[in-house]
Amino acid sequence: MGFTRAELEASRDRTVSDLMPRHPRLVFIGINPGLWTAATGVHFARPGNRFYPALVIAGIIPRLPIITDDGMPLADQRMFLDAGIGITNLVSRATARADELSRTELRDGARSLGDRMERLQPRVVAIVGTTAYRQGFDRPRAGGGRQPESLGGAQLWVVPNPSGLNAHDTPATLAAAYAAPARAAGVIAAAGRSEGGGSLERP
Repeated sequence: MGFTRAELEASRDRTVSDLMPRHPRLVFIGINPGLWTAATGVHFARPGNRFYPALVIAGIIPRLPIITDDGMPLADQRMFLDAGIGITNLVSRATARADELSRTELRDGARSLGDRMERLQPRVVAIVGTTAYRQGFDRPRAGGGRQPESLGGAQLWVVPNPSGLNAHDTPATLAAAYAAPARAAGVIAAAGRSEGGGSLERP
């Protein structure tokens, strides 16, 4: 998988379709698509992003999905959909870095997100990125973990950003943070997995 700088820049401002089951139990909400995500159509696709490795370590999915220039194979998409796991974004347009987004974009995204989650009715939502949550939801002092409010009727969690730019977290600490909302949603227990039971090898 590889793109030239020009190809990645051509993906700027694109939108990426949600990966969403009809009846989600757990929805991960990224900040916005990066250029690799926009180019491939796969959330958290940038090489070095630790989102999928953390999900495997946590036991949320059994193995790493395949990501190519053409996207994610249907069989790997089903790995998420059949488990009731969805992925979407707070802001839909792609940028090279999340700090290119304005506070207005984040707040507009937060408002529309509540309506979307009310329609989808997941058990749990997990916003991936504390800073984005603070700015978008006007919660400047919010920390990670479960929040006191709900979002569209769903239990609301805030978990760390898996980007390689976030040097404070390791795949293991990310896995622990992601496992907590997954347990609350019944995803890990329903799948019959234990934490650390996945394989970081692709098929």
